Amino acid sequence: MKFPLQKLKMAGTEGYSFEDHVDISEIEEMNNDIRKIDPVLVKGRATTQGDEITFLFSIEGEMILPCARTLVDVPYPFHIDALEVFSASPYYQEEDESEIHPVDGEMLDLTPYIKENVLLEVPFRVFSDDPKVQENALTEGEGWELHTEGKTEDKVDPRLEKLQSLLKNKDQEENR
Repeated sequence: MKFPLQKLKMAGTEGYSFEDHVDISEIEEMNNDIRKIDPVLVKGRATTQGDEITFLFSIEGEMILPCARTLVDVPYPFHIDALEVFSASPYYQEEDESEIHPVDGEMLDLTPYIKENVLLEVPFRVFSDDPKVQENALTEGEGWELHTEGKTEDKVDPRLEKLQSLLKNKDQEENR
């Protein structure tokens, strides 16, 4: 999603509105959990004040992520509100922690910032709500078994069984 600086400067403080679908499928190849992402809808407004260009935009779309429990595909819809500020000044030097990005040349490319905002939106883990998937999920394997809260039993460590019997005897004596 590229914008000519001349067009943005002509719009000035009134702003330049935009809306378009952007293909950011390259982020599927990066080392993250995104298995598939369709083109995202980006809409917003760009305003210019001096050499500073401010983009206030939203990103809507859906990405496919693996279920943390079963590794099946889980659709994850998202909506992101973003604000990015750019400087068209030839004298501006970006600092390490600066929130203002320099513009090189006569075109401003918003696509890398769209990708960055989408990558920041990826959740740590997602779970499938599909009942069939949950029924077919693995509950045990070699050396492990899934325990739920309903299946817990009070088991006494065999090394402490004699101590447990002493405690039971003490409780019986107190109840007499």
